[in-house]
Amino acid sequence: MPRGRRGSRVRALEGGSEEEAPPAAAAVPWALLPALKQPGAAAEQILLRGIFEIGRDSCDVVLSERVLRWRPILPERPTGVPKSDLLHKEEFLEVKDIFSVKLKRRCSSKQESGTLLGITLFICLKKEQNKLKDSVIDLINLSEDHCDTWFREFRRILASFSNRPKSLKILLNPQSHKKEATQIYYEKVEPLLKLAGIKTDITITEYEGHALSLLKECELEGFDGVVCVGGDGFASEVAHALLLRAQKNAGMETDCLLTPVRAQLPLGVIPAGSTNVLAHSLHGISHVVTATLHIIMGHIQPVDVCTFSTTDKLLRFGFSAMFGFGGRTLALAEKYRWMAPTQRRDFAVIKALAKLKPEDCEISFLPLKNSQNLHEGNTSLPLPLDDRDQWQVIRGQFLNVSIMAIPCLCSVAPRGLAPNTRLNNGSMALIIVRNTSRPEFIKHLKRYGSVKNQFGFPFVETYTVEEVKVEQKNSTPGHNPEEKNEPYEFAPESSFPWNVDGDLMEVASEIHIRLHPRLISLYGGDMEEMNDFKTTCNCL
Repeated sequence: MPRGRRGSRVRALEGGSEEEAPPAAAAVPWALLPALKQPGAAAEQILLRGIFEIGRDSCDVVLSERVLRWRPILPERPTGVPKSDLLHKEEFLEVKDIFSVKLKRRCSSKQESGTLLGITLFICLKKEQNKLKDSVIDLINLSEDHCDTWFREFRRILASFSNRPKSLKILLNPQSHKKEATQIYYEKVEPLLKLAGIKTDITITEYEGHALSLLKECELEGFDGVVCVGGDGFASEVAHALLLRAQKNAGMETDCLLTPVRAQLPLGVIPAGSTNVLAHSLHGISHVVTATLHIIMGHIQPVDVCTFSTTDKLLRFGFSAMFGFGGRTLALAEKYRWMAPTQRRDFAVIKALAKLKPEDCEISFLPLKNSQNLHEGNTSLPLPLDDRDQWQVIRGQFLNVSIMAIPCLCSVAPRGLAPNTRLNNGSMALIIVRNTSRPEFIKHLKRYGSVKNQFGFPFVETYTVEEVKVEQKNSTPGHNPEEKNEPYEFAPESSFPWNVDGDLMEVASEIHIRLHPRLISLYGGDMEEMNDFKTTCNCL
């Protein structure tokens, strides 16, 4: 443990302002530093060189524009001691992994500023399963002039990372999941943002649609990004609002959008909901600190977005949608908002399964013209080359229809509801579940939580598409083959429920879904290869 940590309170000072160093940030063991290929030392221009105590060793420390290196200073070799016993491997840290630097001081009641101990570097570490973690490295040196020179140089380098946000608009939904979003933000997110020196303006939403109305009119010119703290529905609402704002600023007519313009600001998603599909798909894990560090580090991912529209009206922007079982399950869950979130979800699934009925639909889709960017493991059904420029039509009774532009990872589907699509490969996954018996459909659902192929059933079809149209043919539900002679009480419906990013959307007419590649930028790392890990489905 570095000198100055035992038996004393230590604070970090940046410039003239005093801040407490986060108690959760522990000094990182050098053996756990990322095993990266060391950038070539020969071509690096040395900016500073000096002596600091790191860990328990006095080290020769060298700073270049890209890398911080240190090597323990070796004592003179005593007679008879093998040279190999005194060799120490050089350690290094890429400067891009540093997100904040503070002057480290020991608090003292007699001294207003405290005794200088050195410099603290706050770093972002990559852990297993796509997780990021904040940690610290202490460079101990008692010289004010020496530390001030190094401190200013670190600050200059960090300021040169132009992709990192300096000011953020925060939208917080206090009703998300177990109403934990406010606590999550103030206990886990805000301390890291303050540590990174990011200015924030926080709005706590008061009603459904508040974020949408706010982002239509509020001034965003001074912000580098927008961050939402909540569940999937709230994140989708904010993304929809940012895209609507972009169309308005560009003078676009929203009801006939063929080529919408990109959102002007990136969006950060802090998971504080029950499923957190968008955050999980974006980061490979639903983890608050990981999401926050991606924002702080300025990691940006362009993401594909869908438009959902009727014949003459844009309904909304979104990332994924389900019609049939997925839509009716959400509609049932919305009627029982007084229940705990997990209990409500499980209850709605069981009740929807008890009333399982197919929808009589006509589905038209335009197959993807260029599939060269798709993942090699895609299991979409092959289509004749002659038909790739033509609309395909399927008419029948379907238990569920899913249209997804992102993989839709979550705890009950760790490989994703649509594992063969990606965040920005310019395609949507169309997954059609034809009418079958209830036991077979349940088997299909359970496969999402296992390592088995959830599409390996004769009644499940998958396609890779650019556009989809779904038209409900009549208001009378289809017949389930499991219930040959059972009467079914049915009240005619004027609209049918869709689950769009966890939000209920009820529509009576044909829905047209178009994919728009890379329409919005989200804060997140490159998740080209997700880490697979075992989990079990506990929703049934």
